[in-house]
Amino acid sequence: MYRIKHCRTQRERDLHVIEGLVRRFGSLSQVEIHELTHLQRSAISGLVRDLLKQGRLVEAGRSDNSLGRKRILLRLNEEHGFFLGVGFDDEAVLAAVMDLRPRIHSIAREATQLEGGMNGLAHQLLSCAHEAMRQAGPKAESLLGIGIAGSGLVNSQEGTMVMSSTIESIKHVPLRRIFEKEFAVPVQVTNFASAKAVAERALGAGAMAEDMIYVEYGKTGIGAGIISGGKLLHGAGYAAGELGHTHMTEEGPACKCGSFGCLEALAGAAAIEARIRKAIAEGSGSEVIRLAGGEPAAVSGWMVLKAAEMGDKTCSAIVDQAAKYLGLGFANLVNLFNPSVLVLDQRLKLAGQGLLEQVIKVVKRQALRYSTENVSIRFGNLGDEASVLGAGSIALEKHFEIPALKPPRFLIESLSGPPYRGPRPETPSAQVSDPLVTERTAPQS
Repeated sequence: MYRIKHCRTQRERDLHVIEGLVRRFGSLSQVEIHELTHLQRSAISGLVRDLLKQGRLVEAGRSDNSLGRKRILLRLNEEHGFFLGVGFDDEAVLAAVMDLRPRIHSIAREATQLEGGMNGLAHQLLSCAHEAMRQAGPKAESLLGIGIAGSGLVNSQEGTMVMSSTIESIKHVPLRRIFEKEFAVPVQVTNFASAKAVAERALGAGAMAEDMIYVEYGKTGIGAGIISGGKLLHGAGYAAGELGHTHMTEEGPACKCGSFGCLEALAGAAAIEARIRKAIAEGSGSEVIRLAGGEPAAVSGWMVLKAAEMGDKTCSAIVDQAAKYLGLGFANLVNLFNPSVLVLDQRLKLAGQGLLEQVIKVVKRQALRYSTENVSIRFGNLGDEASVLGAGSIALEKHFEIPALKPPRFLIESLSGPPYRGPRPETPSAQVSDPLVTERTAPQS
């Protein structure tokens, strides 16, 4: 069930409205707030006084108008509260504490530990989150919300990690419930591609585009974070954006999803890694072996991209083929969603500007001309921190969402039946619950 943010009084809602307006415009005077909201000036004065007293707003000097009295400007107190962003895949766990800008104040990184299964991973996520908060010091005491980004299929509505193709132990993990019990603040859960799309749009190459797509290109696969009309596109089952499993060719290799000819199986990092290892085994020489320290078994897809950028012929041929399939996949995105900006994972930049040019060439050839005339394709600006920045930003946006006035309970139940009280015991998400937390916090004997 979608969680609608509620407030009990009109005054509480008006406080949120004024705070949200000041955040959106950067700084406003009470006169400007009146012009935007049409609230009575006396009411605005009282509301602003409360917001200043609570520390949610601060005075920011006076206006520079040439006529009339200079007006006191108000701006958001960016350190009134903090958010925690957590991101994880099969390689690393990151957690960061950020303010309302959002600007990172502390960050903790750990290599993902998969040996302990689902419970062990849940404990590690909590441990890494606590470490980031410890580094932040007293600031973390005013925690307002948490955003979690995981690599895999996520049900954001239920707050569960449904599955991950690279972390086999993940099966319907109730991350929201685990973190809400541990930290007692609202928790939002999303996938890597969506989180990074939000981060790149607000803080990176997306430049606040209303219609933008971010393409995640990681070891774990290829995904798309789709923003349409300024809002994330989730889909009916929160499974939108599975770009890596779009069909490219009937005769293609088997994909880990069970199908054949998927983009991920043809052009993903794991696919080009497998291709170079086969070429080396068949006797092809390559600069990539030097990058791997002379150990063919240590070769990675990222090394193949780098060797291609260095001019290695074997790796260049592999990357060229991958770029062709990526271009076809991106052309489909352009035709379907008509974005103004298509941001590619920064890791693809390892292959150099040549890969971007190849991709653009294929997109322009395959997609509708009208759509390609309006799209800019570029590399992302943000690195590893994009996942936690995006996750934290999603939690931040939820916090600043203007709440609805809550109707009386009898009216809610008469219209929609009894209130939602969580999943039924037989649902998969109920299989993993509080023991993940209580086991970690139980006293040692």
